[in-house]
Amino acid sequence: MDKLKEGKSVFDIEIEALKKTRDALDETFVEVLDTVTNCKGKVIITGMGKPGHIATKMAATFASLGVQSFFLHPAEAMHGDLGMIGEDDVVIMISYSGESDEIIHIIPNIKIIGATIIGITGNENSTLAKSSDICQVLPKFDEACHLGLAPTSSTTVELVYGDALAVCASTIKGFKDSDFGRYHPAGSLGKKLILKVSDLMSTGEEMPSVNVNASLIAAIGEMTKKGLGVVAIVDDDNKLAGILTDGDLRRIIEKHVDIYNENVSEVMIANPKRTKADRLAADALKFIKEKSINNMPVVDDEDRLIGVITWQQIVKAGIVI
Repeated sequence: MDKLKEGKSVFDIEIEALKKTRDALDETFVEVLDTVTNCKGKVIITGMGKPGHIATKMAATFASLGVQSFFLHPAEAMHGDLGMIGEDDVVIMISYSGESDEIIHIIPNIKIIGATIIGITGNENSTLAKSSDICQVLPKFDEACHLGLAPTSSTTVELVYGDALAVCASTIKGFKDSDFGRYHPAGSLGKKLILKVSDLMSTGEEMPSVNVNASLIAAIGEMTKKGLGVVAIVDDDNKLAGILTDGDLRRIIEKHVDIYNENVSEVMIANPKRTKADRLAADALKFIKEKSINNMPVVDDEDRLIGVITWQQIVKAGIVI
């Protein structure tokens, strides 16, 4: 056996199955999509065996893209979990043969409950196809298994069909990146979309700042104490006047400036780059990188100092660009 050729043939067979399914999609797909997007309850997805794994993933994708959805195990449904289904729900049932015992046995009870049944099967004459309110019949194609038995092409097609439904439904519902971030708070993508400068910046006693009339040595002490590598300089109204960074300090020392007798206003960087608290932390990090700086003062609408943000704080939060 040519192992590489055999492996590539699996790709070829499953790609061909996807192409056949794509080309066979018609108004039934649109009807299924409309039923999902207009669902007043939940979208419940069920399947047994390998299609059950696909159903689990499909439900997770729907949920992450703004469609209330969960997976229902058909065997557990026979022992009380049918109580999770309501009459306003849509139940998507996946069975390529359309005759999986666990699936067809719960159909009568779902009908009694009054939920809408959408079947996904490869057999138009099956019990599932005949019992569904809407049925997506998949075209005939070969399984990639050398025996032609193990669910391979069929589960790939079911997976992509579910993705197509979820993505289209999300688009129709106007699901935005901010919504995505709300449902993915622990992931880096979610953090990029929801974490703001205000969530990460140093404020209050942790914020390094001195008055514009302070001595340079006092500013150095504040910078050292707060440990952010920067100190913000403000006027008597707490408006930002400048900053001094550890890099600036090194350059000052190289010029043999008398740090004990110099006023911070004489050596500070006036009119520094600054940001607002409601800015996305990811955008602030991008700006920091573009400007080749390490940190920024955070100001309000009146240019009063309210915090300091550093690239380290943003990256530590799990945001990387």
